[in-house]
Amino acid sequence: MATKKPVSKTKPTSRSNQTNTGKSTWKSKLWRFIWKFALWFNIISLFFVLLFKFVPVPFTPLMVIRYFENSAAGKDIETQHDWVPLEDISKNLQKAVIASEDGNFCKHSGFDFKAMQKAATGNFKGKKLKGGSTISQQTAKNVFLWQGRSYFRKALEAYYTVLIELIWGKKRIMEVYLNSIEMGDGVYGAQAACKHWYNKDCKSLTRMQAAGIAAILPNPRKFKPLNSSAYISRKKNKIARYILITKLNY
Repeated sequence: MATKKPVSKTKPTSRSNQTNTGKSTWKSKLWRFIWKFALWFNIISLFFVLLFKFVPVPFTPLMVIRYFENSAAGKDIETQHDWVPLEDISKNLQKAVIASEDGNFCKHSGFDFKAMQKAATGNFKGKKLKGGSTISQQTAKNVFLWQGRSYFRKALEAYYTVLIELIWGKKRIMEVYLNSIEMGDGVYGAQAACKHWYNKDCKSLTRMQAAGIAAILPNPRKFKPLNSSAYISRKKNKIARYILITKLNY
């Protein structure tokens, strides 16, 4: 008499187990992507910060943006940008931008929290909007980032500010700042600005001429250091006075 072989029964995989496995796989892939992205972002950003410690910055994101803006508007504006070492930039201009933009530049470590708090208080009260950004923050933004007020961009700005403060130091930050910022329509950096506005090298800039350039920095495409408005003239005179008492400690 034939005997029946016992049939082995396997438990079917439950749908919930499959779903949980799928979720864990998706999460692990997401975390791997985030980790790799963060790793490569840090490597690339650190590479460029180290590179620009020694190499002149050839162009900035703002230069590219302005080029396309002018092209779209039908404006034939040539980009003027000539890099010069800090030793060839008038100390009057160095003092002028400190007096105008960041009075505590030589003292803070990248962020002037008192200025930021003061600006935030004024903005909250409905006064004219002010950013409270230091020269270090402005340099980080100009060289590595785009213009804007989003929290994401501000976070990146803070990240790059810490890096350049640690790696570049104050003297290099000032050098990059004065060679990269917008100082007129299509005009970038101290040498190009001095040629454009005064037809002279930036090494021989006088105190009043330096004050004139510093006075227009919030909006250099709207204001002019020569034949300027009463507002710019008052600001220029104020900066010129501060130049006399401003010290360069870097």
